[in-house]
Amino acid sequence: MLFNSLQFLLFFPVVALLYSVIPQRAKVYWLLAASYYFYMCWNARYALLLLFSTAVTYLSGILIAYGAKTTRMKKLWVALSFCANLSILFFFKYSNFVFDSLRQAFAALHIQLHLPVIDVLLPVGISFYIFQALSYTVDVYRGDVACEKNFARYALFVSFFPQLVAGPIERSGHLLTQIQNAPKPSYAGVKSGLLLMLWGFFEKMILADQAALVVDRVFAEYQSMNAVQILFGVLLFALQIYCNFGGYSHIAIGAAEVMGFSLMENFRQPYFAVSVQDFWRRWHVSLSTWFRDYLYIPLGGNRKGTARKYLNLMITFCVSGLWHGSAWTYVIWGGLNGAFQVVGGLTAPVRRRIKQALRVKETGWISGLWSRLVTFVLIDFAWLFFRAESLDQALFMLRRVLTEFFASQLQAASFLLRADETASVRWLCMMAAALLVLFLADLWRERWGGARAWLLRQPWWVVSAVAIAGVCAVLVFGVYGDGYDAAQFVYFQF
Repeated sequence: MLFNSLQFLLFFPVVALLYSVIPQRAKVYWLLAASYYFYMCWNARYALLLLFSTAVTYLSGILIAYGAKTTRMKKLWVALSFCANLSILFFFKYSNFVFDSLRQAFAALHIQLHLPVIDVLLPVGISFYIFQALSYTVDVYRGDVACEKNFARYALFVSFFPQLVAGPIERSGHLLTQIQNAPKPSYAGVKSGLLLMLWGFFEKMILADQAALVVDRVFAEYQSMNAVQILFGVLLFALQIYCNFGGYSHIAIGAAEVMGFSLMENFRQPYFAVSVQDFWRRWHVSLSTWFRDYLYIPLGGNRKGTARKYLNLMITFCVSGLWHGSAWTYVIWGGLNGAFQVVGGLTAPVRRRIKQALRVKETGWISGLWSRLVTFVLIDFAWLFFRAESLDQALFMLRRVLTEFFASQLQAASFLLRADETASVRWLCMMAAALLVLFLADLWRERWGGARAWLLRQPWWVVSAVAIAGVCAVLVFGVYGDGYDAAQFVYFQF
């Protein structure tokens, strides 16, 4: 059940309305039933995997808190919880990747290795809910949260439908505490949540899905594309993935807010970042902080010297790349983001001296603009490997850009990729207007804290006018797919 589907637009109001009127003690059970129904609309059988992960981490929490007498026993239960959950993740997501890699490695040595091909469907959202459940196990072990004895409340924490399949990856100290109190919806929360949902639909259905029309064609027909077209496609993919995933997060956070829940912020104007490190403080915040707290810091973080710090950073980002997908292109993407930060850290003193010699202020607008531009170029370069279907494709596209750009810049008009020139111009104007709205909204949030809070302080007719304009824009310019099939969210595949 996609957020941008008619099914969800019927499902959500019913769930939210009944949640607001049923007795307090029934609220958790109602949301739990709704969340499992939401997941089972995709594949009912795979709800058993969700239930298994929930049961394992619930029992591990009980055993850590009440059954283990020693630290060694507690660590054992944590390890068993991780092994059980990561085994599921490995089987469904990584088994074919590992087997293929082994076959290729042995083939290079002229050894034929016979390994099975696992023909299974990747459960939607499995990486998200397993990471969320595992964080609870670690938090109980560390003593950061109390063990949850009520299975229904804990099961809702793992399966809460707004953020079940694509995050934000919540922490037990934040979401589980709210579930224990079963918050009541408020009029202010409903207004604020609906506005945020509308903004998410704007990002997803107009900017992301319209950009995808070009991006998909560029990457599908990359061998026939010139350098300008490839550059245009890669630039548009940066917009597509931001608005696709950011749009999902905003719809999820808004839907939760309508029902009285608060989810963590997942995006903080990432393309305003002044460094790659700053970018990862703003992009997919729930995952970045998960890897920081449960991988980077346990590896030693920055406490064991500079060399170890950078090694830990590279390990963390390569694992983060692998989390996103079972292909070497994702590992390379993660490694690039780690390497950019290592190089940035090593060259920081030199760059500061150059700025001092040129008398460029560290906090001046020239320095800020240059830092943002360089950061975006580096991030977008890495996005090429993220989006490419294979390493060969990514290298082919990169080689074409580097070798043919100046020869093909006179063909720049052909980046429109549409047979009808009038339609192309209309599409460009529409995208430019939508992109301007996105830029102004992000700029407002970066400088003054967000337009939504300001809008909610305005008279009702101003709020209504903006909401109606937003709905009309989504209805007129949104992409609905063939036969009005909702276009899927990119991060569902992870």
